Amino acid sequence: MKVAVLAGGLSAEREVSLRSGRRVSQALRDKGVEVFEVDIDADLLPELRKLNPDVVLPLVHGQIGEDGSLREVLDVAGYKTLGSASAAARIAFEKPIANQIAAAAGVFVPKSIVLPQEAFKSLGAADLLESAISSIGLPMVVKPSHGGSALGASVVQTKSELPGAMVTAFSYGAVVLMQPFITGTEIAVCVLEDKSGIKTLPIVEIVPDHQLYDYDCRYTAGMTEFFVPARISPELTYAANEIAIKMHKALGLKDISRTDLIIDAAGNIWFLEVNINPGQTETSLFPQAIAAAGLDLGDVFLNLLTNLDQ
Repeated sequence: MKVAVLAGGLSAEREVSLRSGRRVSQALRDKGVEVFEVDIDADLLPELRKLNPDVVLPLVHGQIGEDGSLREVLDVAGYKTLGSASAAARIAFEKPIANQIAAAAGVFVPKSIVLPQEAFKSLGAADLLESAISSIGLPMVVKPSHGGSALGASVVQTKSELPGAMVTAFSYGAVVLMQPFITGTEIAVCVLEDKSGIKTLPIVEIVPDHQLYDYDCRYTAGMTEFFVPARISPELTYAANEIAIKMHKALGLKDISRTDLIIDAAGNIWFLEVNINPGQTETSLFPQAIAAAGLDLGDVFLNLLTNLDQ
């Protein structure tokens, strides 16, 4: 099997993507797979034509890698790819749409306000922010409506912090999502789908140094403490697994996904987001869940790649 692992690109998550690509590539090489690492740019298709891979494994984070556009290009070019189809990727990438689907599926979703930058500029920023505080309350989370790694996300504790948080979020996208800041136990549920069906891996509990599980806490060793399996009851474990599988199915995802959730003091499980292309770095959640399940990263991806032929 000849595999092209796509990573890098020009998004703000480039370095994370490169780290994910290197790690999975080496894990597959350790299993005897012929792997080519490709840093995506304008020469992507000529490079793939030269390599002529049996399958393409996109590990590109950020918009182009996760909004369905890269997968659409690969589909049009006729390449077999691991992961969700472009249409499902687009839906999962847009947090407001994914939230609506989660709510329709009966999952708790925090109340939210979706605010495009153009409206923020033209309809009176001060009044809009006052209304947002009245509706959402404080503290709140302000983040881009799409994207990953918590880039551009902030926790707003006071009214004076909100304008700066909006500017930060808009620097990563043209639409901002505002939600109440829910305190509790943050968890991630990773899903694998192969010929045997859909299954979840041991749940990862996340305890970051910062109030928010932000970029630094995600990718700097020692800034977050992880517990795998999560320190939650069997009942909550079962419920969280069911939500992750429900979201994987409702969004039409394929092969792998990760659902991020938070459990409040009352035991309610709130949906945060779904990631169709989870990070695979040394500090990422997906590899930790794989290890806790007693599995090997290379074996997992080799199994998924092999299933594409069946």
